[in-house]
Amino acid sequence: ESAGHAQANLAMRFLRALLNFASGQYDDGEGKKLIKENPVSRLSETKQWFKVSRRQTIIKQHQLPDWYQAVQNISSSKIRDYLLFSLLTGLRREEGFRMRWRDVDLKAKTFVVADTKNKNPLHLPMGTYVYQLLKLREDQDNDSEFVFPGSGKSGHLVEPKRQVAKVVEESGVQFCLHDLRRVFITTAESLDISSYAVKGLVNHSTGNDVTGGYIISDPERLRKPMQRIENHLLSLCQQEFAKIVTLSV
Repeated sequence: ESAGHAQANLAMRFLRALLNFASGQYDDGEGKKLIKENPVSRLSETKQWFKVSRRQTIIKQHQLPDWYQAVQNISSSKIRDYLLFSLLTGLRREEGFRMRWRDVDLKAKTFVVADTKNKNPLHLPMGTYVYQLLKLREDQDNDSEFVFPGSGKSGHLVEPKRQVAKVVEESGVQFCLHDLRRVFITTAESLDISSYAVKGLVNHSTGNDVTGGYIISDPERLRKPMQRIENHLLSLCQQEFAKIVTLSV
C-alpha cells in the first residue's frame, strides 16, 4: 500500500509538471493560456496527497562484514566497484550511474557530480581507497565516457537488481542502493563530523541557516572528513571477528 501511494504521488507530480509546462508554452493564438489552472494544485489545497513514510532501512554495523564479503564475491568488477564507490562516497544512486570520466580528476584526486538533485554541481575529494578504485577502473575499462558503463541505451549502468539480489542471498543482509547513502551519512554523524561538512559531502541544503549560506564548499576542506569516513567504513567492513581460544592452565 505504501509503495502504491508513493507511485500515485509521483504520477500526480509528473502530471503537475507537464501541465505547468504546457500552460507556459501554449496559448490560443490571442496570447491567452490554453490551460488557465493546474487541476493538480487542488491536491495541495485540499491536503489530499498521500502520506508516505520515509524509508528507514539501513545496513547495520555488524552486518557490514558479511555484506562486504558478498560484494567482493561479485564476478562483475564494474558492479562490485559501483557498490563500494556508492558506500564510500554517499552519492545518490543515479549520481553514481551517470558519472563521466570527464568529471574525474585523478591528478587532483577530486570528482564532480554534475547532475545533482538540487541542480548544484558537487565537487568532492576522493579518499585513498576510492582513488585506487577509480585509477584501476581507468586503467582497465576506459572505453566508455561513463565510469560505470552499461550495455543499454543510456550507456551507463542501471540498477543491477540481479547482482544486488545475489548479495542479499549470500550475505543475508536485506538492502537497497539508497541504504548505502544512509550508511555513509550515519557513519559521518557518528564520527562527530561537523554538520556543515556532512551537508557539503552529501549535497544537502543548509535551509534557512544564514551562516551555512556563506560557506563555500571546497574539496580540500572536505578531504579530511571524507578520508575519516572511508577509513571507518572500511574498518567496519573488513573487521575479522576474534576467535575465542580456551587456554589450558
